[in-house]
Amino acid sequence: MNIEFRKSFEKDLNKIKDESLLQKIQAVIEEVENAENLLEVNNIKKLKADGDYYRIRIGDYRIGLTISDGVIIFVRALQRKDIYRYFP
Repeated sequence: MNIEFRKSFEKDLNKIKDESLLQKIQAVIEEVENAENLLEVNNIKKLKADGDYYRIRIGDYRIGLTISDGVIIFVRALQRKDIYRYFP
């Protein structure tokens, strides 16, 4: 699948200091890239907000993503307590 990264996602990754968490996020990105559709990705859930918004759970962190014209856009990567304040 085609993927893109928003600047906000890249900034969130730069703020994360835990190397093991960054490796898990990298593995999730590769999993999404290699998947035929989003249902094949582990720990993904469609959000109830209007639009095609999804979240992927990695421990206490959540990755917020959306789909636009067949392209998966990674929007945010924040702790659980913050993600729903800034995404969607």
